[in-house]
Parts: sequence; structure tokens; C-alpha cells
Amino acid sequence: MAQGSRPLSPHVQIYGVYLSMVFSFLHRITGFTIAAGLVLFTWWLTALASGPESFALVQGVMQNWFGTLILMGFTLALFFHMVSGIRHFVFDAGYSLSKTAIRQSGILVGSIAVALTVLFWIVVFVVG
Repeated sequence: MAQGSRPLSPHVQIYGVYLSMVFSFLHRITGFTIAAGLVLFTWWLTALASGPESFALVQGVMQNWFGTLILMGFTLALFFHMVSGIRHFVFDAGYSLSKTAIRQSGILVGSIAVALTVLFWIVVFVVG
């Protein structure tokens, strides 16, 4: 079969970027971020079990401004992935599949994830 006679799929550059594409990509990225964050959590648990010196090292790394920023990003990834997963369950059930509902739910997912992250860290800083 000659290669010129086969239909070609449009290239990625032909498609416009839609909000649903961005949120789908972010859902995948946050899944990867959670996996990477669980490596840090495992390090923290191992240090906790290893003794006070090891635990003090991990706490020193995590309690500076950069460690706190990493933890805030991990928290945002957790909340975004959770709320986005609930959104996908709703889609799988066959609800909210119109273009406007998809756009509105995407904005709602981002807003809820940011709000939950801010609320979580306010509680952390006020209580702890």
C-alpha cells in the first residue's frame, strides 16, 4: 500500500487548546506529583522510625521556606487530583457532558482545589 493514500490524523498543533484539555493534562501531572510526593512521605516515615537524628534532618529540610513550598504544592496536587477525579466519576456516569457544563466544572475544580489548599494551610499555621 502506498504511504500517500493513507489518511493522516491532524497534528497536535492543529487543535486549539481547550480548558478541558488543560484540566486533563493537569490531572495527569498531579497524579505524577502525588507519586513523587509519596517518596518524600516515605523518607519522612523512615526518618521517623530511624531515630531523632534522622527525623531532625528531615524536619529541618521540610520546615524551611522551600520545603514548605514543596509541601504546599503537594497539598494542591492532592486536592486537585481528588476533586478532578470526582469530576471524572460524574462524567463517567453520563452527567454534565455539555460544553458549558464541562467548562464550568473545570473552573469549579480549580477553585475548590485552591480553596481547600488555602484552608488546609491556614489550619496548619494557626493550629500547629
